Amino acid sequence: MRSTTLKTDLHPGEKIETAMPKLWEIANNSLPQSYKKEWTGAAKLYQDSALTMAILFSLALIFIYAILSVQFENFIDPLIVMLTVPLAISGALFVVWILGQSLNIYTQVGLITLIGLISKHGILIVEFANQLGKEGLSSFEAVQKAAALRLRPILMTTAAMIFGAIPLVLAHDSGAECRRAIGAVLVGGLAFGTIFTLFILPTVYYALKSFPEKINSSKS
Repeated sequence: MRSTTLKTDLHPGEKIETAMPKLWEIANNSLPQSYKKEWTGAAKLYQDSALTMAILFSLALIFIYAILSVQFENFIDPLIVMLTVPLAISGALFVVWILGQSLNIYTQVGLITLIGLISKHGILIVEFANQLGKEGLSSFEAVQKAAALRLRPILMTTAAMIFGAIPLVLAHDSGAECRRAIGAVLVGGLAFGTIFTLFILPTVYYALKSFPEKINSSKS
């Protein structure tokens, strides 16, 4: 089959995820319908990595949820812990957008890494709140005390991880674009995810844990 390779470059500031649909539309409008079209080079790599990313991201969530279910011996507490993941990802994507980064293979690696790092915050609060609940405290008192006592270790570990990732964001030598992409995801995800976790996770914990308490009190 005869073939022709069309090579294009991006305009300054243009991102590959926005340029690909534009080029594909131009090709569909300009070429005969009998022509077969497929991506090569960086565009094909981006297309393949997007599918691989979705699979790996799903497997990472399932794996962490399974491990947490075994650790907590129920299916509710892991859901509370996993709430930190979308909160952190939203912060990571916001920083990626602010810094003008694209959703490439390196940002995707950073997002998968972020799942494990940010889940630790929820584990610290939920596990300690469950221990206090077994001692007789109500769900509100348990999560309030757990959030207060776990605040310092959460902030210390978050600060250590953020300061460790800052050199990646500030890199300017060979291969800096790759490190900046990963660093932006880690810094943004950890910073925003930690702030959201400290306020939203205790609220969700109380809402889910207090419901059985209210049912038991109404029966009694």
